[in-house]
Order: sequence, then C-alpha cells, then structure tokens
Amino acid sequence: MAEQPILPDYLGPNVRGIVPALLGPADWSAVPSWFPEPIRHAEQVVLLILDGLGWDQFQSHAEHLPVLNTLQGRAITTVAPTTTATALSSIATGLTPGEHGLIGYRMLVKGEVINVLRWMADHKEGQGGDRRRSLPPREIQPFQPFMGAEVPVISPSELEGSAFTEAHLRGSRPVGYRASSAIAVEVRRQLAAGERFVYAYYGSIDKTAHERGFGEYYEAELRTADRLVGDVLDALPAGASLLVTADHGQVEVGDRVIHPSPELLAMVAMQSGEGRFRWWHTGRVPPDEVCKAVIDAYGDVAWVVTREQTLDEGWFGPTVSPPVAARLGDVAILAREPVSFHDPLDAGAFPLVCRHGSLTSAEVLVPLLASNPREEG
Repeated sequence: MAEQPILPDYLGPNVRGIVPALLGPADWSAVPSWFPEPIRHAEQVVLLILDGLGWDQFQSHAEHLPVLNTLQGRAITTVAPTTTATALSSIATGLTPGEHGLIGYRMLVKGEVINVLRWMADHKEGQGGDRRRSLPPREIQPFQPFMGAEVPVISPSELEGSAFTEAHLRGSRPVGYRASSAIAVEVRRQLAAGERFVYAYYGSIDKTAHERGFGEYYEAELRTADRLVGDVLDALPAGASLLVTADHGQVEVGDRVIHPSPELLAMVAMQSGEGRFRWWHTGRVPPDEVCKAVIDAYGDVAWVVTREQTLDEGWFGPTVSPPVAARLGDVAILAREPVSFHDPLDAGAFPLVCRHGSLTSAEVLVPLLASNPREEG
C-alpha cells in the first residue's frame, strides 16, 4: 500500500474532466493530452462506466479481460472519497466533490446522516426512512449534469426515479435496461439515431466484489463484463469510439473489520462516511485530541487527519463551500491496509468482502481506455 494517500488530480487526469472535455468543444481533436488518442478521431463516443473496476484490478486480472486489453489508454484518478455516489456525481456533472456536494456515501446533512444511494437517514428509534421531501435531491446537489445537455443514459431500469438518480442525472434522457444484454442494443440504437455522446452504466463488477471478493465469482464476472465490452464494440457504427472508465477500485477486506474501543467512541458524537473512509464527528472534544488518540490506536493501519487538513490539501477539490464543508466530520480515518472501520449504523443485508473509499492506489486509480473509431465496411 502507498505510504501517503494518493490525492485526486482534479486539474489533470481525473474522472471529473471526462464529460466537460467531450461535451464542451465541437471538435474532439483538442481533448486533453491525457485522453486516449482514438477519441481525437471519433465522430461519436460512448462512455461506459464499469462500476468498481480499478486500474490495479484491471492490471492484475488481465487474463480475464482480453477485449478490454485491446483498447488504448492509461490510469487516471477518481475522486475523494473513492465511493460510487461521489464519483458518479463528479463524472456526470464534471465537478469536484467540493463543488457538487455529494461528498460521501453517508454524509451529515441538516443534523442527520443520510445514505446518499438510498437517500435515507441512519435508522434509529423514531427516525429513518426516505428523506426526499425534507432533503430534496436537487437542493442537496444543485448542478445540472452533462453541462445541461439531454444525454441518453443507458442504465438499469430500477434506478430510474430514485433520489440519487434525480440528484446526479436529472435532465438526462433515461434509457433503462432490465438485462445487461440490452446495453449493446441500446448503444447501437442511440448512435444510429444520431446521438453524438451516449452514457452507459454497468454495476455488476462492483456488486460481485462486494459480495464475493476476489475469487472465481469475481473472475467470472470480469469475463462477463469483458464480453459486454465486445458486444458494445460490435454495435458501434463507423466513426464511433468506445471510452471505458470506472468510478473507483476495490480492496478485499474480508473479516478484517476494526471495532474501535469504547474509550475512543466516547469521544465521538456520531459517525459518517464508509468503512475505509470513516468520518468521526467529535462534538465537544477537540479534533486534535481525537486525532492523536486514533493515531496512537490505529496509525499502523490507517491515515488519520483532521477536516482542516483535507480542506487545506484540496482532497475534495480546490473549492469547498461552507455548506458542503459542514457535511464533513471533524476527523477522517482512512484505511491504509486492507481493513475496514466498523460503524453499527453502516450496515447492509450482508457483510462486504471488498470495500472502497480510501485513497490507496487500488481504490484511486481507474482505467481510461478507448477503442479506435470503427471504419466503414
């Protein structure tokens, strides 16, 4: 693992720069130098998000990804924290987390911690439930995606109408699918209809890693995803190119879950964030005091920093407005080793084998790969 956190390069090769580069200019010959060369010669582009496929996993599982390995490209950085809600919002809006404000998977808003993907509050006695009315998605994330363009978005039908979709994809044109085999069909239909830019999302790599870890199930899923990429390539008309990226990578944690001591938790008013990027909201205890205590306890497996350090070093971008900064905790605990930090309110239907959120290379680096534009005939 890296000795220091890998900070996102928001002004350079970063997922937040993809959409502005493709939707801003009329001519793609002038896209930033970190884009794969084939994009400069394309007339139409399909941006395919493979949720959870980090660069490190792409490299270490290359034998299961023969089609993807025919594409040209490189590693770029995603955002902080390395979590789906934050990264997909940055990809769609072209903004840093500090600008769009969806600054974590679980974040503090108006006094309660909400799960951004479900738009529900942490469940305690007398609370919980959908927060769409009290926390309207378009107010929590006020910026239009895709620079205001009505982009066709090919994604699972069950995500249409969700609060998170409203927050980060509103104004786009949903093209839902119920089976992933429809992705290539819809790509062909949208490009044949004259769409210059198409956005597509595939989430099963992330789901499989979370549930099964890195093993035979994960390898089988990578082969399935790779065949999907091949199907999309076959569906491209002349002059079109496929651009593939991801929102984050993964780390296999398994049962290496750290339960902070009661003495440490006594210093904490509440927790937010995720297991590999945990925020502690300290209440009346000075953050520096909490930070020192956590470093003494877990400094061998985690980076521990104050909110002020993350803001000073631009972890969430060069600009973070006061309302967005208020969604952060006081002390951040980022797993450096393959461990996770427990929060009893951050639980799902099953324990997560692979996780993400921190700033290791396995989580921060993602691929940016492109096919050569299809030729006539």
